[in-house]
Amino acid sequence: MANTAAEYEGVIKVCRDLFVKKTRDYGTAWRILRPASITDQIFIKAQRIRTLEEKKVSKVGEDIVGEYIGIINYCVIAMLQLELNADAPMEMDTDVVSNLYDEKVNETKNLMFAKNHDYGEAWRDMRISSFTDLILMKILRVKQIEDNKGQTLASEGVKANYQDMLNYSVFALIKTEGFLEI
Repeated sequence: MANTAAEYEGVIKVCRDLFVKKTRDYGTAWRILRPASITDQIFIKAQRIRTLEEKKVSKVGEDIVGEYIGIINYCVIAMLQLELNADAPMEMDTDVVSNLYDEKVNETKNLMFAKNHDYGEAWRDMRISSFTDLILMKILRVKQIEDNKGQTLASEGVKANYQDMLNYSVFALIKTEGFLEI
């Protein structure tokens, strides 16, 4: 029987380790990005996954796994940017950013477990390509909300969509053969 908590933590460990290393390399240069730019970065990654799923060949040698990891980390960045005050410093300490990363991932993981309870781990019977399509749909929703200046009539806000995209990416990586043995 699968252990969703351990698998989720295994995926996040890989993503967090890369995020921290890149923060040490680049600092928090991502702080310059506006929300729409982050959404577009996630779109690029999801669209590339879909293209690779359909064409089955990568001409630049980067794989789908790296793109899902990128989506997870950009979703965390998006949630951080949404909640950081405008006067927050551009350059932030790696330890501070790591703690904020953990906070956003834990909120998102808790949401996943609540939904997982209600849906009975239905995601385990889904195709990885469906996660890609769902991420693309969520991106289009976020773009529409951004175009509407954050106003919604009956929908979740952008944070909930970023959380769903993060969780779909985790599910895709859990289902990717050999990923958790890395």
